[in-house]
Amino acid sequence: MLGTHGIPIVFFVYMAADVWLRNRRRTEHILLSLISVCYLLMFAEEYVRNQVPVEHSPLLSSMWLSSAGILIPGIGLHFLVKLTRLETRMPRWLYPYIFYLPVPFVIANIATEGHWISAQQFTASGMWNLPVYSSGYYIAMTVSIANNVLYLLVLAVAKSKSNHPEQQKIYNQLFAGIVIAIVWHVLFGYINYGDRLPPYPYLYSGIVWCYFLRQTMRKHDFLNLYDKRFEKLFNMHPDVILLMSRDRGIKHANPGALQLFDSLQLDFAAFYGLLDKALTQQIQAGRTIERYETEIRHRDKRIVLLASVDYVLADNELHALLVFRDITAQKESEEEIRFLAYHDPLTRLPNRRYFHEKLDEALQEAAACEESLALLLVDLDKLKLLNDTYGHLAGDEALRAAAHILQETVGDAGFAARMGGDEFVLFVRQADDKPSLEELMRELQTRFAEYISKYGALPVGLSVGAARFPEDGKDGQALINLADQAMFEMKRSHASRAASV
Repeated sequence: MLGTHGIPIVFFVYMAADVWLRNRRRTEHILLSLISVCYLLMFAEEYVRNQVPVEHSPLLSSMWLSSAGILIPGIGLHFLVKLTRLETRMPRWLYPYIFYLPVPFVIANIATEGHWISAQQFTASGMWNLPVYSSGYYIAMTVSIANNVLYLLVLAVAKSKSNHPEQQKIYNQLFAGIVIAIVWHVLFGYINYGDRLPPYPYLYSGIVWCYFLRQTMRKHDFLNLYDKRFEKLFNMHPDVILLMSRDRGIKHANPGALQLFDSLQLDFAAFYGLLDKALTQQIQAGRTIERYETEIRHRDKRIVLLASVDYVLADNELHALLVFRDITAQKESEEEIRFLAYHDPLTRLPNRRYFHEKLDEALQEAAACEESLALLLVDLDKLKLLNDTYGHLAGDEALRAAAHILQETVGDAGFAARMGGDEFVLFVRQADDKPSLEELMRELQTRFAEYISKYGALPVGLSVGAARFPEDGKDGQALINLADQAMFEMKRSHASRAASV
């Protein structure tokens, strides 16, 4: 009996513990563990019953074996409905209470001592206490087979609604296991083999069914939270990794994701809402995505992410696996390189090349609209003296201050740039009269003088020369040459006044 009943008992102890320890809180794991426990109790009862005198068999069979057997159909159906997510289509008043209906039958079976569902006569034959099959026994066997057919219907409905190949393979394998269990029930449940087989040989269909479950679990990572081999990789990976269910609920987030959420002061729902619509629509449509660049802005932070999305089965439910790589630093470096191709690194103003492009565009626009345009050339006087007195950092600060003053004063009406060294250039659109232009030049000089006054009485200032389109010239270089001459005259005038003082 150790072989016929001891081995199945050990198997079901292992099955119950293994499935339950995979995830102690998930309903599917708990239900499958309970099914294994019920089979364990049935084999334990048969071991005990065949060890004691035959007169104890009716009571043990009705109270122990039958009670455990009655619970299996409800638990098994609950397991399959939960596994296939069909419970989401059931009304709340029905789920999960309908699966508790076998409990009153257990109570009734115990109250009636199993007369209507269990064999009540047993005969000793060899090493076995064999039941005399009654009508109640055959009714119970037929109901058990009908329940297994109901299992098949549940799997067939779930398979018809699934469009994921791996999920369909899981359903096919479970379907095959149930079909074999039904055939086993018919062959070994309805036919009395006497003492050639252990009593109730149909019980071994539970081993067949659980064997198919084990094979499915191994082959498809079925009923696993996630494989322990990949747990460290998941936790150590610096990228943001998220496992998301179909209702966009976050199931797992690795430390990289939690760190990103913390830096943005966001939870997952808010983070998902900041993704661009094109990306979220593709995720909702179940499309695979590779290296999709997206940008998140929140408060004063900007993060550029490279997104990849695929889909996996987790606990037999299709989930989106989102992987985001933070490429903000790389993107900022690329943008800085592009920026410096057209801008001065010290003042952040456009450079000479960019200015000439914008000036040509502005002159064409002014000619087409018959409008005026003023070009100003600006030079910092005595910048070398500032460098020699206070150091080159002071000179760099003065250049940045001049650039800021030029850009702020011109605003949207024009365009300012650094030509090189201590020389700047700008143009102003719709410069219709000289007084306004002269007022602009004085404003530039006054604002810079206010800034430079913090260095004392150093003769550092701005010399400004101007030329107007179309009066003074009709192309950019002609205007620059005339503005340069005018600036030189102002610079010489400043030098003469300084010498006379």
